[in-house]
Amino acid sequence: MVRFNDSDETRTDDATRREDGDATPGEDDATRREDAGLPGEGDGPAWEDGGGSMWRLYATYGRGRTVQFATGVVATLLARLLGLVPPLVLGLTIDGVFLRERPYRLPLVPAEWVPATALDQLALSIAVIAGSFVVGALFSWLQNWGWNAFAQGVQHALRVDTYDAVQGLDMGFFDDRQTGETMSVLNNDVNQLESFLTDGVSTGLTIAVTVLGIGLVMVSLQPQLALVALLPVPLLAAFTYGFVRVIQPKYATMRASVGALNARLENNLGGIAVIKTERAERFESARVADASRRYYDANWDAIRTRITFFPGLSLITGLGFVVTFAVGGYWLLAGPPGPLSGSLAPGEFVTFVVLSQQFVWPMAQFGQVVNAYQRASASSDRVFELLTERGRLVADADAPALDVTAGRVEYDDVSFGYDDEVIVENLSFAVERGETLALVGPTGAGKSTVLKLLVRLYDVDEGTVRVDGTDVREASPTSLRAVVGYVGQTPFLFDGTVRENVAYGTFDASDEEIEAAAKAAQAHEFITNLPEGYDTAVGERGVKLSGGQRQRVSIARTILKDPAILVLDEATSHVDTETEALIQRSIADVAADKTTFAIAHRLSTVRNADQILVLDEGRVVERGTHQELLAADGLYADLWRVQAGEVDDLSSEFVERAIRRRARVEDATTDGGEDGDAAVEEGG
Repeated sequence: MVRFNDSDETRTDDATRREDGDATPGEDDATRREDAGLPGEGDGPAWEDGGGSMWRLYATYGRGRTVQFATGVVATLLARLLGLVPPLVLGLTIDGVFLRERPYRLPLVPAEWVPATALDQLALSIAVIAGSFVVGALFSWLQNWGWNAFAQGVQHALRVDTYDAVQGLDMGFFDDRQTGETMSVLNNDVNQLESFLTDGVSTGLTIAVTVLGIGLVMVSLQPQLALVALLPVPLLAAFTYGFVRVIQPKYATMRASVGALNARLENNLGGIAVIKTERAERFESARVADASRRYYDANWDAIRTRITFFPGLSLITGLGFVVTFAVGGYWLLAGPPGPLSGSLAPGEFVTFVVLSQQFVWPMAQFGQVVNAYQRASASSDRVFELLTERGRLVADADAPALDVTAGRVEYDDVSFGYDDEVIVENLSFAVERGETLALVGPTGAGKSTVLKLLVRLYDVDEGTVRVDGTDVREASPTSLRAVVGYVGQTPFLFDGTVRENVAYGTFDASDEEIEAAAKAAQAHEFITNLPEGYDTAVGERGVKLSGGQRQRVSIARTILKDPAILVLDEATSHVDTETEALIQRSIADVAADKTTFAIAHRLSTVRNADQILVLDEGRVVERGTHQELLAADGLYADLWRVQAGEVDDLSSEFVERAIRRRARVEDATTDGGEDGDAAVEEGG
């Protein structure tokens, strides 16, 4: 008999320690989530309706990175303002040093610092221009550091928080949403936001400072010519407004199509073996091509709008430069044209020309910023939609930990369904510590769902599930799952070593405890025969191991956990008969002092259960021991005859109902596609 704790009290303390230990690696992130008001498991949205998602992004994640943000803002302002110094000093030098049309003066430079000779004045101008380039380069570095540090920090926090929010949702969310679509949000959309925060915000601020700075310099030199130079601004604003109205829904459509394409690719790569064995390569290529075409069409639609916008923007700014050059040149040669008046010095004209040329660049970049903002906004909407997703599972953050002493599990008039389909109805039973309750029945009867309600992968619609008199909904989910060991019918291993997979969830287990659990699961022998023994990498999803080997590692993981309540959902379905017999003997020893639930299609594995419930269409139709149910000659007896090969002795009612059940399963698969398959599996 394998035991790692000597009492229920020790087990509870150990579970609490593991719970606390699990939280330690992400303690800073968890604290940050709490401070930011982010949703925990089962919580609702953390923000009220209203306000753009980009503003919510900064309001939630930017406040803790004020130093980086402020550094980026200040450095951007100063770097861009220093970029205006060379053309301004150039114009003043031409008029004051070379042409002597006016006194040589430099802004912000005291008059007593200005040299008397032309050569010294030229040297001062050269020094000021050179200094502006050197200091500007320093601020440019600070600008890049600030924005990159800010964006990387936001990206990390947002990705972790979004993953935490998804991880806290009930299984109903994952039944309805494809994995690839969720991956697209966690990866592509979060990266899109990081890209905008790194470059888009910086460029947008640079444009604003450049336009404002150039405008002020132009107005200070020659207000009337400045009005001419700034004429394109309102046209650009109107043109950009129209672009935003058109492009925004197109980017939303494009991001959705990316998620659908990723979902299709993820699904196909996960099922590559089935695709090959069923010779479905051409069929799947067509489905991928169809999903890719939808993304192509959505992306190309956005591209057509974008490539029309950018040249239009450049044309407007270019025409503004041409008009400024023409009016200024005419003014310099023939005097002020039309309603304009006053004088224009050659140096001022040179400054206007240079600044007008600089004005073209930010206006052209403005289109890129608007485009990047719209892409980021579409991504932000998808991220916050996922981040604030509210599942059916409602958990109180202050719920007390579950303390298991007697180990009694009770289902009191429990009902549950998916959408409008009832899976479990009016189910009641109780199991004491040391007892084994088996659930049997046809495929789709609701057996797996019944036990998933115990660990709160779903919440009941009606009725109550209690452990030692405590409603499982009133205990913290983490503490509940610490005392329930769940072995599913489809074993899942993480990419890592055998040792890491056995110890998953009991991360502080010693090597001796890991090996003892593996021996109890009849896994030690095959593990020691692997190339690296317990340190052998199992590959993604445990692909390097057979189905039976994966299942035994999964059983060892649960035995190592030493839970008070043991749930075995077809726990030996992937092993041969001989290995199954050995595992059953080991499990019987381990389960001797536990509350045990078992689901089995092979009725021979549960014939010794203390109580057997026979489910059909979500209801208990029979209950008793193996011998009592055989004597009743009902559904259980017919299932036993099927497995014994006595098909000629089956009742006509059983055969007719089996045909109807098969038809319902096939209809669910046909109507629901992949989701239909999932619903059928969850139901059975």
